[in-house]
Amino acid sequence: MRVPALRSVFFSLAVVATSATPALAAGTGGVAAGGSTKEPTTRRRAKPITLLHAAPVTSHSTNLAYSGPVLQKAATGEVVPYQPATATGQANGATGGSPVGVAADVKPNLLVPGSRARYINGLAAAPMSAPAPVQQMIWAGNQIIGLPYVYGGGHASFTAAGYDCSGTVSFALHGAALLTTPEDSSELMAWGSRGIGRWVAIFSNPGHAYMTVAGLRLDTSAADDPTNQQGPRWRPLRQDNDGYSVRHPLGL
Repeated sequence: MRVPALRSVFFSLAVVATSATPALAAGTGGVAAGGSTKEPTTRRRAKPITLLHAAPVTSHSTNLAYSGPVLQKAATGEVVPYQPATATGQANGATGGSPVGVAADVKPNLLVPGSRARYINGLAAAPMSAPAPVQQMIWAGNQIIGLPYVYGGGHASFTAAGYDCSGTVSFALHGAALLTTPEDSSELMAWGSRGIGRWVAIFSNPGHAYMTVAGLRLDTSAADDPTNQQGPRWRPLRQDNDGYSVRHPLGL
């Protein structure tokens, strides 16, 4: 009769020992038998998101006034102060700039500090921080400023006596080596990448096309432009761009 009693004692001791093991492990910092070790997790701080500069494409103001410094990139690549045309058409030797205005055969390659294009005597000055294709696009657009609106102009050839809306956009893109053949407004609806770009946006539908470059609008339509002049012109941004497909050059 003592054997069953002894077995009961040993069983009770085994239960006590088994239940005490996890408690002992927890109290001493150890690991219970059959348990697993977990390394402490270290939370890494998320890197701050850097927002890319995006040029505006709308504005409720038609004021294009600018009073900051204006420079000109010469044919040699040298950047010099810009000297607008004088009444006599002579250069002012004190500044070393070139007296070239809108009516000149070859327009100056104007530059301004910062990331916004600026309106200078009818022309656009490219921002110095913009990529080279954006600057070239602006300078190309300058070359046809002041020419008349001609339906179909700029489509048989990039060189024309006047330009229509899509011919104007095509000419600017061609100046940046982004387009080899002129496209009409319907074709521009599928050109490039979808949406607004960092620097450039092309707005087109079957009846019209225009573009914004670094905060200025290149358009043959005088909509939202108090000057009411037709033909290729740099103009204020529109208040909205509803009703148009929006595209941009890849990377720009």
